[in-house]
Amino acid sequence: MASAAVLVGCSTDPDSAGNSGSPSVSARARARAAQDSRGLLRQYDAVLAAHPGLAERLRPLRAEVAAHAAAFEEGAASPTATGSPSATASPSASPTVPADEKSALASLAAAERSLADRRAKALLDVPGELARLLAGVAAAGAGHAYLLTKGDQ
Repeated sequence: MASAAVLVGCSTDPDSAGNSGSPSVSARARARAAQDSRGLLRQYDAVLAAHPGLAERLRPLRAEVAAHAAAFEEGAASPTATGSPSATASPSASPTVPADEKSALASLAAAERSLADRRAKALLDVPGELARLLAGVAAAGAGHAYLLTKGDQ
């Protein structure tokens, strides 16, 4: 997929910690983005578990979301970077999946669109490389939303 190319060369952030040793704005934003991507992965997994017939269509998109999470986790100074849940995450809560495939795809598209919008806004508050990574992943999310609803119009 095209968004994988966006990740090349944009996964490190020299401003990952402030001078006091506390996480910088970049590190916190990176950790939040990784957490959001992991949440989106849980949504994909729930839809795939409920609707195995969508596997062929969703597998490539899910793989890209996993690559996005990994790119954000690289250099993130947070429990999310090690795979353990943060205080604000609720990984044990299973996402609700609509009973029919069309509605399940629409719910994934809405989640992708919402996250892409939040990332587009967040990129204004972070420096260089992380802003470029957020922009690329936001664009990929918007593309995923389109692909999830393609043919439903």
